[in-house]
Amino acid sequence: MSSSAGEERAGRGIAHRVPDLGALELLLAVARLGSLGRAARELGITQPAASSRIRSMERQLGVALVDRSPRGSRLTHEGALVTDWARRVVDAAEAFDAGAQALRDRRDSRLRVAASMTIAEYLLPGWLIALRAQRPDTAVSLRAGNSAAVAERLLAGEADLGFVEGLSVPTGLDATVIARDRLIVVTAPGHPWARRRAPLAAAELADTPLILREEGSGTRQVLDAALGGLARPLIELSSTTAVKAAAVSGAGPAVLSELALGEELSGRRLVSIPLADVRLARDLRAVWPTGHRPTGPARDLLSLTRGA
Repeated sequence: MSSSAGEERAGRGIAHRVPDLGALELLLAVARLGSLGRAARELGITQPAASSRIRSMERQLGVALVDRSPRGSRLTHEGALVTDWARRVVDAAEAFDAGAQALRDRRDSRLRVAASMTIAEYLLPGWLIALRAQRPDTAVSLRAGNSAAVAERLLAGEADLGFVEGLSVPTGLDATVIARDRLIVVTAPGHPWARRRAPLAAAELADTPLILREEGSGTRQVLDAALGGLARPLIELSSTTAVKAAAVSGAGPAVLSELALGEELSGRRLVSIPLADVRLARDLRAVWPTGHRPTGPARDLLSLTRGA
């Protein structure tokens, strides 16, 4: 072989020089059954397609592999050698496939979800029940926290899929919007705001101490941005349930997700206060580490959120 030919051969990947697995499986079937037609039927292809595949493999390798006759097909001397090598390649491929399946089984056996509080309390339970129907053997763990904590867990490899409520996508994560939410200012019925007729202005809301979620929560980020600065905390609490309880007790006004307030508003334990010039809307997002699109149970859960 000339130097240039050798360099050209070395420069091409091995996939260009070695027959694909389908062709090798066909050759093994011909060797075992002694018939190209029977080998084709076993593999679910037509005999012309099988003949074409054998001819293509012979051209690729540069040697004759099968002698065809009315009595059947038998391997040439070179074909017998190639068949021996093919058996080792196919065995290795089967071991590779078994190993890959074991990895998929391990991945599918668990799902670690991290979610901000509102999504964890009011949306995820329904999604996880639906996922359970699809994947009864998948063990799901859920860790709830604020949006900043969700991002930290994903980036540390401690969660497979996350859900956040903030204004923007945390650095290092990819995202898709799964729902939209609105924040509402609420008070107990005895609060002076519950009797006012004019909508509440942004300036008055900004000047009033409020029952708030902690900094780093999606709710707090949206409120601070809408007010053009930091809201004034009367009390800072780390869960939506705690904020609601404080507001119901009459401790002061609170700002909460509309998703969390259905029972309290319908039962008149809390009253919604109209706003004049403040828009408290936000996107709810599913998030995952950049470049690592969800697979397996995480992909299925993501699909369920979109359906909802």
